[in-house]
Amino acid sequence: MKLIAAADRNWAIGRDNRLLVQIPADMQKFRNLTVGNVIVAGRKTFESFPGGKPLPGRINIVLTGQMDYNKKGIITVHSKEELWEQLKPYDSDNVFIVGGESVYRMMLPYCDTAYITKLDYAYEADTWMPNLDKEDGWGSEQEGEEQTCFDLIYHDVIYKNKKTKCFQG
Repeated sequence: MKLIAAADRNWAIGRDNRLLVQIPADMQKFRNLTVGNVIVAGRKTFESFPGGKPLPGRINIVLTGQMDYNKKGIITVHSKEELWEQLKPYDSDNVFIVGGESVYRMMLPYCDTAYITKLDYAYEADTWMPNLDKEDGWGSEQEGEEQTCFDLIYHDVIYKNKKTKCFQG
């Protein structure tokens, strides 16, 4: 299973149910990695997608505690156990955890790879993901060259988890 996120210097990922910043090249990377695959998102993250609709070309699974939550084009699950059931038909290499904070925290131990766009800035935020530089078993394996979008400096980092828990835990 993979994880994908953009995080600032403090591992913040959002504010007011929005990304901290939208970088066109990062959005394209997200699209390239996830199209044709399964994405797992929390309800608030799903509702932040363009138009509050499923992302096209992907199987959209939404994890929510709202038992009556149902939207066209998504698979709704209410627990990690229900999620495992829905993921059984898929190769774990084709599953991407896309947020938000509680979903990242719950699924992090089951992910073997994290694609992180590290933003060289500290934003005002209300949502964070775990700091992979300090998470036991995680380490950066590949760091891309510095890039810029207007005056924002960022780079892509691929992290690997050496202590991945078994898929379907």
